[in-house]
Amino acid sequence: MRAPLQFVLDFFTGGDSVKPAQFIPLSAPPENAPSWGTEVLRPTASGFTHPAANRHAQLQGATVSFRFERSRRKSIGFMVGADGLVVRAPNWVTLREVDAAVQEKGVWIVAKLQQFKERQTEQFQNAIEWRHGAEIPFLGRTVQLCVLERGVGRVHGQDLPLDHILPVTVPPGASVTQVRDAAQVWLKKQAKALFEERLHHFAPLLGVSWQKLSLSSASTRWGSARHDGHIRLNWRLVHLPISQIDYVVVHELAHLREMNHSPRFWETVGEVLPDYAQRRKALRQTPVDLKEN
Repeated sequence: MRAPLQFVLDFFTGGDSVKPAQFIPLSAPPENAPSWGTEVLRPTASGFTHPAANRHAQLQGATVSFRFERSRRKSIGFMVGADGLVVRAPNWVTLREVDAAVQEKGVWIVAKLQQFKERQTEQFQNAIEWRHGAEIPFLGRTVQLCVLERGVGRVHGQDLPLDHILPVTVPPGASVTQVRDAAQVWLKKQAKALFEERLHHFAPLLGVSWQKLSLSSASTRWGSARHDGHIRLNWRLVHLPISQIDYVVVHELAHLREMNHSPRFWETVGEVLPDYAQRRKALRQTPVDLKEN
């Protein structure tokens, strides 16, 4: 008897025809995956990956790596959240039936993952109002955006300490976009200097060597690491407390020893951050509009 379907999220459940799904047990990263990293909802070049994925499916031309779990529920359930897709099924349901259910709802699954990703992106990009006097999150606190027009001078922020100000200089009558771009140049400069300092601090503790740091502007991924020692970190981490930044830095450096999320990987993280679980939880609870794993 085929298990009934039940959708955890109240989304549309259109019955469009779908391409057949191909399932592969997860014992290694998906083929051609260049790196491992921390993310909110991680879209790969051709799909989406749950950080704790243990199965893959080819759906609508996209690789969907999802978390499959057994449960006491009475039906097959699908949930799309910040991490990606989770599929749950009762113990009596065969994997063949699970595979068929995922195949049948392939259109729904891909649409919901894409919808969630786009919503995160929009919230992230629109989180800050880039105007003179605005408070900008910076290292877990706030700094005041101080916009100086060339030849005019500063209006607000005269009495604030320098470390509480984010100064930008723009042409007279500059647009919001120009102010944002100038402020982000300042933030990226601060981010790169801080990330390099933290990488130099933690790499020796883990016994690894990183070769290159690049800043990322991804809307849903905090960082990634490649076998060749290339580390990518999202510059927007500079909005968050240093404890969460350190977690992402250590997470990526640990991948230079373990290119997976196995128990050995988490043991490696725990060698230098015994409280990594609390830091990870705090990062995951960060509002999406400032937002991994």
